[in-house]
Amino acid sequence: MPSIPLIAPNPPRFSALADELAAIEQRGIFSNGGPAVRAFEAAAVAQLFGGKGDCLAVGNATLGLILAIRHAAGPRLRPGALALVPAFTFAATAQAVEWAGLTPLIHDVDPQTWASDPQAEERLLARHGARVAAIVPYAAFGRSLDLDRYAWLARRHGVAVVIDAAASLGSCDAEGVNFGAGAPFAVVYSMHATKTFATGEGGLIHSGNTDLIAALRRMSNFGFGADRAAELPGLNAKLSEVGGVLAMAKLAELDAVCSHRAALADAYHAALDRLGPGFAAQAPMAAGRQAFQFWSLLLPAHLAAHRPALIAALAQRGVGAGHYFSPHLGMQPWFRDHALIEPVPVSDDLAARVLSLPITDGMSLADVDTVIEQLVAAIAAVTPGADGRPKGDKQTMPPCATFETVLIGGGPAGTAMLTAASKQNRLGVLAEGLAVVEQGPALGRGELGQYAIRSDSTAETFLSAVKDNAHPELAALIDHPVGMTMAGHIGALGAPLVEAGDLLAVTGDRLRDVALAHGASVLTGHAALRAQRESDGRWRTTVRDGAGQARDLLSRHIVLATGGYQCPQAVHAAPLAGGTLGDIAGKRLVLSDAFLRLGGMDALRQRLAARSNPHSAPRIAIVGGSTSALAAAVLLLKADPALSLGAGGITLLHRRPLRPFYPSREAALAEGFTDFTEADICPVSGFVYRLAGFRLEARELVLRMLAVGGRAPEPRLALLQLDQHDPAAARAALDAADVVIGATGYRPRALPLFDAAGAPIMLACDGPQPGPMVDRHCRLRDAAGQIVPGAFGIGLAAGFVPWGALGGEPSFRGNANGLWLWQNDVGQMIVDAVLPATSAAPRQAVA
Repeated sequence: MPSIPLIAPNPPRFSALADELAAIEQRGIFSNGGPAVRAFEAAAVAQLFGGKGDCLAVGNATLGLILAIRHAAGPRLRPGALALVPAFTFAATAQAVEWAGLTPLIHDVDPQTWASDPQAEERLLARHGARVAAIVPYAAFGRSLDLDRYAWLARRHGVAVVIDAAASLGSCDAEGVNFGAGAPFAVVYSMHATKTFATGEGGLIHSGNTDLIAALRRMSNFGFGADRAAELPGLNAKLSEVGGVLAMAKLAELDAVCSHRAALADAYHAALDRLGPGFAAQAPMAAGRQAFQFWSLLLPAHLAAHRPALIAALAQRGVGAGHYFSPHLGMQPWFRDHALIEPVPVSDDLAARVLSLPITDGMSLADVDTVIEQLVAAIAAVTPGADGRPKGDKQTMPPCATFETVLIGGGPAGTAMLTAASKQNRLGVLAEGLAVVEQGPALGRGELGQYAIRSDSTAETFLSAVKDNAHPELAALIDHPVGMTMAGHIGALGAPLVEAGDLLAVTGDRLRDVALAHGASVLTGHAALRAQRESDGRWRTTVRDGAGQARDLLSRHIVLATGGYQCPQAVHAAPLAGGTLGDIAGKRLVLSDAFLRLGGMDALRQRLAARSNPHSAPRIAIVGGSTSALAAAVLLLKADPALSLGAGGITLLHRRPLRPFYPSREAALAEGFTDFTEADICPVSGFVYRLAGFRLEARELVLRMLAVGGRAPEPRLALLQLDQHDPAAARAALDAADVVIGATGYRPRALPLFDAAGAPIMLACDGPQPGPMVDRHCRLRDAAGQIVPGAFGIGLAAGFVPWGALGGEPSFRGNANGLWLWQNDVGQMIVDAVLPATSAAPRQAVA
């Protein structure tokens, strides 16, 4: 029987280093950057990095990461600051980020290289902006990264970069220069006993920036300067002299060790076809040599569940195997509670399928053949099916499943319904017969985090969903980084929607976990195609997964939480100034939804720069009196760098009077605001313009423009109420505008519905005269105004208007959208309807 361990540490032998160790004793210098460590650092610069830059040896690579990240992120270090970290890496990467004072923002990796996904990095940099203090990529399993690209990202975004190259000592380019040579930032390597560059324990930091290494050297010695006084944040991260001797000895043999291991890896690649279809490996480097600590492959999907049995079967045959990095960071409890985690489908797949096989200094090419032979035998032993698949595994899900309720849409509105149930401790009961269908990879965020504006809900409103929640998993989010970040906006004019999206995403993860624990089916990555009413009154909802496989879900109830969208045709067709908005504005027209998203301001700047006279003061018209219209105005006025707007550079064209919200009649009168009647006061809360009034940032702008309480109007903004001006004035404002932003509202994104005979059910929102999609009980309405049995709706543009005990001013006309409503009264109303046997939920205080 063979004996081939997965890892066989091979550091230099102390017995061969008697003279070097005796020299340490004679010098009496055992640490603090003695001659052995300094000699190794100099030799590493010369032999590994082509004489470029400098190196600092440290006690271990994790200490090196902490020092490098803390130093690099220093200028951006503040509460809530983030560091981008790939999910498919060792825990030390994210732990170092936390010890440096940042919150890990864990994201997905590239399916070929297994390193950070460049698109994910750039998407998160665009979404979070200055909150991202650092990027900490991992050179996966010693595979090189594009350092020029990271240098470009650092310059473009003003963000720090630190490379975790723990396994990369010995990875080199075609000229034999080690990965990282001359990098303008810190590249951190490990010299742990299990690595290719095996000592006992230790790390090495390299950079082409010698001043950076000098600063890190001081930080590694408590931050001491010349007078042994702390001048920088520091700790004790020094490598001992014994460690320096071991490292120097390993350096002498590194090239031979890495070349031998690379040959073993080539033999594994060549043998991959012998394992059969479905096996894959990390994409090899285009040029140069990769240092291998072990060799990892991906099992076919049908073998993933049998990985533990395969590892055990290999062990019985004398071959060591493992699964690096499974679980990935996003699966680990500490990071679930202390980090932000993006959907990571690639990392999920890698973690489920990765199998690590031996590459050691003592192996031969024949040993690779032995490992492959034993793996083939182990596969046969654990998968007795004739086709290599485990018996009983061919049908992964039934063609049709039955539920009490199918919730279609798991974004902010869909999870708001789940939140409403959780706040009354009824989520477990609801989940027993629930299926949630969400097209995206996770619940909660939806598209909310894609907007570059602040919310019109307070931070307290967002936190009320989890504060003192009946489910401890949700209540604990108050102390999670997303909860603490949101708490930092208490008392402010709303919260950035990006950060609100983070909170909703983590809340969605917790709601999913609770629902799954109580028997729910949560189908992320599934698109709902249609729903048809059966002859027995149930609904048959057809869904399709990412692979294109369709299945049906039968249920007594369906709930549409499919969100809203800004219809371009409706914006273009909006009547205005004797014509339509589209005809008048032409190519100058921009939809407010696009402008308010991340990148929308950059696109507008490009439009303005393309004008025939780009240096003149721009003129911008906003059409609409909605929250979106006011948010667009605020975004323009707060642009950084500022737009060169002159007086009246922005014109807001609106039909209805702009009304500010007030918490009471007395508060309004105290500021001299009297433009309201009894019909404008909510009889439940006493709020003035509770539903029609603008809040937070939009409210402050409206108060300024109305000169309430002696406020000075914003000179760069002009208001034009359409029913109080000649149409020619509106036409003139539009004609003069360089850009016209259409903010004429949203429509519900409804699902195609069919009756029992297969005939389409046209909903009220899609009828000849579009109306609210739902009635006062959140039930779907058809074009004739009739109730669609067993079907409910919630969310943006659904058309719900609070009534009775729910409050709201009698004068209100229009749609009432708001997360608080969805997470409380509206969500509870639907939960009550689909759980008729439960007692009514206690009524919450109105907001």
